[in-house]
Amino acid sequence: MPAVANSKKLGLSISSTSADLTINQYADIIFLFSQHIWGILSMKRVVTGFDDKGTSIFISQDKPKVTYENDSVRWTELWSSYPDDSIPIDPPNGPIREGVNDSVFPSVGKSIFRVLEFLPSTFDPSKLNEQEITELKSCLPGLLDHVEIHDAEMHATGSVDYGVILSGKITLELDEGEVTELGPGDVFVQNGTRHAWRVEEKCTMAVVLVGVERKS
Repeated sequence: MPAVANSKKLGLSISSTSADLTINQYADIIFLFSQHIWGILSMKRVVTGFDDKGTSIFISQDKPKVTYENDSVRWTELWSSYPDDSIPIDPPNGPIREGVNDSVFPSVGKSIFRVLEFLPSTFDPSKLNEQEITELKSCLPGLLDHVEIHDAEMHATGSVDYGVILSGKITLELDEGEVTELGPGDVFVQNGTRHAWRVEEKCTMAVVLVGVERKS
């Protein structure tokens, strides 16, 4: 019997039997599986705040929920801030803080913190059925407004985005086809430019979007 029955589903090639495996090989298999399990499943989100005496406290320590998922992306909203926020900030109130309200793209002065996992599958809304489109619009309002007809992955937003690649590799493409590859530990500052993320292997990034005014 193969050591890992579901290895083919994860794209792994493991043909050794349990009896043939050494401790190091078992460790390698566990590592490979860990790379195929989405990191957000084990992520803990910690939010601090104040009690009524002004003392700093942990107001939330939980596992964030996936906001939206299809065969090309897993999208998790972690937190939002608003122009009229002040300190002490009110405790998180469900979807007001961790979900999507009017748009996945922040308005001027608003910021959004999210984790994105891109899978090697091209996002093409034209292939979605009516139910899938309804779900997409409900979970990620405003996203389709920024999708270009000839290239659904190319888009521009009214925000400055600060991001870091957590795992995998991804290619950032700009207007004239200029590209650069980013890997674990690499960071980017996206200054409202038209761009696309091209994915050949699974990639996870964390990004903070800050809404700014776009000049004509």
